[in-house]
Amino acid sequence: MQIASHDVSAPQRKSSAHRSVQLGRCVVSEDALITREQRGNTSVLTMVYRPYNLLGPKLINAVVEQVEEAQKAGSRAIVLRSGLRHFSAGADLDIFDKRVEQGSGESSSENRRLNGVEFLRFMELLPIPLIASIHGVCLGGGLELALSCDYIIAASSAKIGSVEATLGLHPLLGGIQRQVQRIGALRAKEMSMLARRYDAPTLEKWGLINLTVPEESLEKATMAVAEEFAQGPTLAHAATKELAHIAVNDGVAAADEAMARLQAPIWASEDLKAGLASFRKNGPGLAKFAGR
Repeated sequence: MQIASHDVSAPQRKSSAHRSVQLGRCVVSEDALITREQRGNTSVLTMVYRPYNLLGPKLINAVVEQVEEAQKAGSRAIVLRSGLRHFSAGADLDIFDKRVEQGSGESSSENRRLNGVEFLRFMELLPIPLIASIHGVCLGGGLELALSCDYIIAASSAKIGSVEATLGLHPLLGGIQRQVQRIGALRAKEMSMLARRYDAPTLEKWGLINLTVPEESLEKATMAVAEEFAQGPTLAHAATKELAHIAVNDGVAAADEAMARLQAPIWASEDLKAGLASFRKNGPGLAKFAGR
């Protein structure tokens, strides 16, 4: 949900003849929603949907498209970050105005490739590790987007929260249940019902996010984590992701039943052969995996 306070005001950018901005090594037009940069085996997706990366059909469709392109490019890890002042200030409120007019939360007319639940499941079941890198504010739908990733790293100065209750709503995409999975029902209800903004170190202690670092270290730390994922056994990581998804949604017994099916590709993988050979020759932790 979008917050309505002075701290979401992005700095004004000077206009230029070519209307472009520099983001890392990418030069992109100002009407872009997301840029994609390939760094080795890692795709870096940078949201630049002005002014505040408001989550709605346009940005969600762009995320899906760029994630699919990263997968086609053979990426073995994907970073999702922001090139603006904030990660995401929440949802596009224009969507809710239209839903109120029709008296329904029906989203079929909103030109979405995937509805909210389908979108989060698409992200969660992607057979590639997803890393959310958060700075500034990450609120409402922006937090739900981050919770669909496998690993969340945040600047210590970031402010994070489910603030939908300030508008008479609650997290709509599935944030409540995903908070319950991570931090338990009591904390999840606190976040969604009191609509507070929390500092990143607090949420790291609770277990909602993985790692907090100083803001000036965020990019370096993010890429170090992403590279670690990208250098790993990609097929095994895919099986791990799906088993974790089954376990939290359907229980341990269901995950047990699915293990043999999900592990089958691993036994035929080049990575397993390389890992075993490296272990015998050099000991643990030195294998170089190809992701196949």
